[in-house]
Amino acid sequence: MHRKVFLMHRKAQHGFTLIEVMVVVVILAILATVVVPRIMDRPDQARVTRAQQDIRAVEAALNLYRLDNFRYPSTDDGLEALVPKYLDSLPEDPWGNPYLYLSPGEKGEFDVYSFGADGAEGGEGVDKDIGNWNKG
Repeated sequence: MHRKVFLMHRKAQHGFTLIEVMVVVVILAILATVVVPRIMDRPDQARVTRAQQDIRAVEAALNLYRLDNFRYPSTDDGLEALVPKYLDSLPEDPWGNPYLYLSPGEKGEFDVYSFGADGAEGGEGVDKDIGNWNKG
């Protein structure tokens, strides 16, 4: 008897109707049009944030260098003076370029910066220069 009820219940089940499938497809399409543009902008924001974090880490290493040596490395010494005692290796910016360093800097005691996505001075948006002077 139990098996007969199970078989009857099983026969009563049917697949999704075309309308049900279409409703789900429309809902997914609406979600995609709202969500995808927001997600597509995130990689650029993530790269800028990573550059800002790298610059803060290099800035901290420079401050430790100054505590030990009573001065910051010269521009000629560059960030290489931090390896291996203060940094394991020199990071590259998220676009594959080395971070730049000036001491004394034009905007402070020292400048650590990246030219951004375009690799050229100036720019707007992701091409904007990112440095220890514009913390964010």
